[in-house]
Amino acid sequence: MTADATDLSPLPAALVDQPIERVERDGVEYVLLGTAHVSRASVDAVQAMLAHETFDAVAVELCESRAHGMRDPDAFRQTDLFQVIRQGKAGMVAASLVLSSFQQRLADQYGIQPGAEMKAAMDGAEARGTPVWLVDRDVGTTLKRAWRSVGFWQRFGLLGSLLASVFDREDIAEHEIEKLKQSDLLESAFSEFASQSEPLYRSLIGERDSFMAARLREEAGLAAPSMHKVLVVIGAGHLKGLAAQLRDDRSDPSATAAELAQTPPKARWPKWLAIGLVLAVFAMIAYAFHRNAALGADALWHWVLFTGGFAALGALVAGGHPLSVAAAFVAAPIKPFRPGVPAGGISAMAEAWVRKPRVGDFETLREQVGHWTGWWKNRVARTLLNFFLVSIGTLIGEYSAGVHIFRSLF
Repeated sequence: MTADATDLSPLPAALVDQPIERVERDGVEYVLLGTAHVSRASVDAVQAMLAHETFDAVAVELCESRAHGMRDPDAFRQTDLFQVIRQGKAGMVAASLVLSSFQQRLADQYGIQPGAEMKAAMDGAEARGTPVWLVDRDVGTTLKRAWRSVGFWQRFGLLGSLLASVFDREDIAEHEIEKLKQSDLLESAFSEFASQSEPLYRSLIGERDSFMAARLREEAGLAAPSMHKVLVVIGAGHLKGLAAQLRDDRSDPSATAAELAQTPPKARWPKWLAIGLVLAVFAMIAYAFHRNAALGADALWHWVLFTGGFAALGALVAGGHPLSVAAAFVAAPIKPFRPGVPAGGISAMAEAWVRKPRVGDFETLREQVGHWTGWWKNRVARTLLNFFLVSIGTLIGEYSAGVHIFRSLF
């Protein structure tokens, strides 16, 4: 803990040796309490801090969607899979599930829910009639910015690390979680992380430090002049960075928050590469018809066979219903003439229609996706798996068809 003249004493036992920073900015004292997101000690520290000092507001490292999910754990049951797939959000939902399943594994091990200290902060503030500020960036925006900040090959490593964290069944000692609160270990860990992928570190940590600092200043400005002291409950990994941003950042907070809340545009080259490949294949098919009708028909048939066959294989590997397999086979070859929902989306929607997810599937979703077999047992997870494997199969089929047709012509 950082010693400061404004610290109150004596401290409750639950706050001794806890990572705390105090920052004075524009007449407001921000008391930053660093936590581990799966830790009984962090819950005790939050409750002790609320009981020990009086605050005009309590800010938590949550966005609207995460706070809503924490307050209403059953909200995910209302998820419309058709809309998720249609709107292109399947990847974000799957990534969120993978991350939450890792936290759930820790929660099952230690008997405490992920983010319990954030919920304790919100519940404690509401019980005292204190305003609650949700100051973190939307999790979907953060994931998109992180994904688009790294190169094509780095994304494979990111996916591998993410999946490895889920399927690793080795227990993690609670004292190791508590060690993550020590600032020196955090700084050394993050410096190593940044050296491996600085853009990823900036998206996941650095940008959110700036965003949360801007949101805190923005909220405090709206509540002035009655705002004097704010408790900020954040993950310990943000403690040093957020404190520095609060002290030093002189930019307009509203402009900073708005800029960092934007989703960066997708890279255009993968789309143009895919379009170029398809145009090249169809140019070869047209050339084949020009040379010989039978040769052209053979080329067209192999386009259907390769694209539809690999897409259907993806649905089969995902354990898809025969209707979703058939939908994959039909949708993949006509993908160039049917902009909008990809073949994987059509197959996944067919899967969700035939095998409608049950209440039990949503209840056990986070637990089951933590085991690789669970992706085939749970209907929600299997629908998402169907989407990805059919999409991958379609891509493989397009390249395979192009190579085969090229060889048959030249």
